[in-house]
Amino acid sequence: MTSDNSSREQDEATGGGAAADAATEDFIAHRNLLFTVAYEMLGSAADAEDVLQETWLRWAGVDLGTVRDRRAYLVRITTRQALNRLRTLGRRKESYVGSWLPEPLLTTPDVAEDVELADSVSMAMMLVLETLAPVERAVFVLREVFDLGYDEIAEAVEKSPAAVRQIAHRARAHVAARRPRGEVTTAESRRALAAFRRAVETGDLQGLLDILSPDVVLLGDGGGIKQAVPRPVVGADKVARLMLGGLGKLDMEVRMEPAQVNGHPALVVRLDGELDTVVAVRFDEGRITGLYAVRNPEKLAYMREEATTLSR
Repeated sequence: MTSDNSSREQDEATGGGAAADAATEDFIAHRNLLFTVAYEMLGSAADAEDVLQETWLRWAGVDLGTVRDRRAYLVRITTRQALNRLRTLGRRKESYVGSWLPEPLLTTPDVAEDVELADSVSMAMMLVLETLAPVERAVFVLREVFDLGYDEIAEAVEKSPAAVRQIAHRARAHVAARRPRGEVTTAESRRALAAFRRAVETGDLQGLLDILSPDVVLLGDGGGIKQAVPRPVVGADKVARLMLGGLGKLDMEVRMEPAQVNGHPALVVRLDGELDTVVAVRFDEGRITGLYAVRNPEKLAYMREEATTLSR
């Protein structure tokens, strides 16, 4: 009798270990997808990582034998956790000091090659997604970016497929009205950004005015921790003079480095060697129409960590 019990316990332990290994393998296989879903919904890499932790804890307790489509199940868990967190973040943003910008994310060149993905994680698009209601944002991301079926999305957001179709149509129209006005290639973006960088570094006001759209908008996010423009600055002349005047007052070494941020060329600004600001850019028809300067140290922490990891 003791021997039978021991044998049964060993079989259960072996089976449990195999199930745990399978759960881990599935989670790792889909981790990049889950992170991107959470990040696009939340605009925060740190919060996306927290959502992934919560997703893993729930996934580890699932009986895999009852799961028909493990990828879809993981996306469903992630979406629901992200929706819960998104509602909490919405309340936090109401008391945020100054303009709120998404947390910048270092991305690899292969992200830029995937045009749809690069567009969806761009700083400009993330700001458009901010104007959607939480469920609209989830539906748009899952449908338009990852091409999930309506039935699959319906399970994730706990709505009927018919309701999801309506939400998707409404979100698509909302986003389409706010997308960049013209297609810009990565090469064109790099050239425009290089011209912008040259003009700023040399104090060339006319050069800066030539690359900025007349209705360019500058947004700064210091989070109440670092100094940043408290409100949007609109107009090429105002933006150019503000940038050149601000840099001229700095009594420290300023270095601008090109980087791939949120799927597009951007600039990383270092003061005395330390990461200080990430400047993402929106291009429309060959000129800069949006400048998004993130200075909040809390929003740069994840990027610092990523940069350190990549340099090893």
